Amino acid sequence: MTESRPVLAVIGAGPAGLAGALAAAARGVRVVLIDSATEAGGQFYRQPAKGLGARRPQALHHQWRTWERLRAGLDTHLAAGRITHLSNRHVWCVEGESDGFSVHALSGPEQEESVAVRADGVLLATGGYEKVLPFPGWTLPGVVTAGGAQALLKGGLVLPGRTAVVAGTGPLLLPVATGLAAAGAQVVALVESAGPRDFTRGARTWAGAPAKLAEGTVYAAQLLRHRVAVMTRHVVVEAYGAERLESVTVAALDSEGRPAPGTQRRIACDTLAVGHGLLPHTDLAEGLGCRLDGPSVCVDDEQRTDVPGVWAAGEATGIGGSALSLAEGHIAGRSAAARLTGTVPDPREWAPAARARTRLRSFFAALDAAYAARPVRWTEQVTDETVVCRCEEVTAGAVREAVGTLGAGDLRTVKLLTRAGMGWCQGRMCEPGVAGVAGCTLTPARRLLARPVPLGVLAAPADPTAPQ
Repeated sequence: MTESRPVLAVIGAGPAGLAGALAAAARGVRVVLIDSATEAGGQFYRQPAKGLGARRPQALHHQWRTWERLRAGLDTHLAAGRITHLSNRHVWCVEGESDGFSVHALSGPEQEESVAVRADGVLLATGGYEKVLPFPGWTLPGVVTAGGAQALLKGGLVLPGRTAVVAGTGPLLLPVATGLAAAGAQVVALVESAGPRDFTRGARTWAGAPAKLAEGTVYAAQLLRHRVAVMTRHVVVEAYGAERLESVTVAALDSEGRPAPGTQRRIACDTLAVGHGLLPHTDLAEGLGCRLDGPSVCVDDEQRTDVPGVWAAGEATGIGGSALSLAEGHIAGRSAAARLTGTVPDPREWAPAARARTRLRSFFAALDAAYAARPVRWTEQVTDETVVCRCEEVTAGAVREAVGTLGAGDLRTVKLLTRAGMGWCQGRMCEPGVAGVAGCTLTPARRLLARPVPLGVLAAPADPTAPQ
């Protein structure tokens, strides 16, 4: 007899996706949870490979008890057949059809195969990715993104180096610096371009988020314990090395966001973990035609997008951390379960999650404003010889020539004239840097495919997969 329960495809098994999957599965909906990683958890709860035999994985994580509850709930629903977890699947396209959706995902050792999951609704919990800004020396081996350093540590139990500088801006730098130090690296400096005065305007907001204040206090204590030098209103000017990173130069920022003369200081290190904040991952949402507000997917109070049958939760709707992702995912899962089973959801049923969502959105809006209070004129430090698109090896000089000499006035024209963004990543990593150097607005580019796909996959019929 054919199963009559509706199917919700949840794309992403981080905090938002897990919360949404558990909420929907508990309310009569079959859930197919699709994720690119081997284990559920996303970046925040990234798990070490089982073969590594990690004895205390909780030592690398915050909020471990929350993860244990999520993991236990997932195991219960998996055992009962209410959730099907498809791991190591890279979703490259979601097609809207007359009676639902087809979610196409790559699989296989070389991602040479594609499977299609039929679903009545889709929850996009695709998370975020790091904003990467170029600077002289950033292509040297030993220079990694802050999130990349964290992924190596959590997923591979590997230190990217022995002597590290953590630099850039944003709250991610704190867990990266403390995590590396706790794992045995010598973190000689945390270089943050924002300063203490940038956070004074949000005092009332900070007071309304005691848990976040306590979390910040813990990070501060850990930095002090590991003797990490914290350099606020500073920036990495350049990285140096022959075959790999050997040192960096940092400088204090003046009131205009430029390196102040006479403040440069050379710091020896073999690792630079650098990050400039996060951006919502919206490729799949853009492919479906969901409306965006700036870089984020627009949603209503139920986490519904303007495309019927599509919900979004977590960092895709705006960067806000794991607690906000959990609240949004829970609301989305409950709304989807009601809507897909033909009932009107009662918002009172998720009132606590809604209150948490409101409070946390306000907190992170104030946090973003604080970090952006005094912009850094980073493009002035990017020399013409600096590579800004690594896939196509396009320099800043070529981008500036496209604008100043050839008349490019938008990011697409710069791309056509220089090939910046035409490589393997299709601009996903270099677009912010190229746009900054070109002086162009960073506008979302609607891509048909959310990731590179082999031609053989496009030519062959997909192997249909359905929850059992």
